[in-house]
Amino acid sequence: MSDRSYGILGVFHHSDAVEEAVKGLRAQRPADITVYTPLPHHGIEHALARPESPIRVFTLVGGLTGAATGFAMPIWMSLDWPLITGGKPIISLPPFVIIAFELTILFGALATVLGLFVNAFILKPKASHVYDPSFSAGTFGVFVVPAEGRAEEARAVLERAGATEIRSEAVDA
Repeated sequence: MSDRSYGILGVFHHSDAVEEAVKGLRAQRPADITVYTPLPHHGIEHALARPESPIRVFTLVGGLTGAATGFAMPIWMSLDWPLITGGKPIISLPPFVIIAFELTILFGALATVLGLFVNAFILKPKASHVYDPSFSAGTFGVFVVPAEGRAEEARAVLERAGATEIRSEAVDA
């Protein structure tokens, strides 16, 4: 038997009203706010105040690992098979910069893809049952799981912001 929790879904026709609703709901510190939009909107994104994505850390670590590998691998190979060409030293860093650059790009890109999969929870997707197809056709939706005993306050915030439709939805916890 699965645990069921309830949330409130507000349907809006204007993005400014969604932004106002999100700001009002954040003041109540709800358990969760999800916004459905037919197009990206920076004002709503700022109102949600989500933390920055940690994927850039994956890219940095991958890039630094690639750069270190790009220098370490040819140095190790040069020491393992020393060829003196044109009187140059065995370990000459300028030619290794090209290899280090290429491995920085390669490892950084692969780490970014890995970070995307890890942070998007690809292995265990969580389907949203409150999505309405009209959210892709021009309307906006705000789904909130209010804190314990604050459902009426959340409903009032959605009404004040101008929701055209407000309904309670059950979701799997």
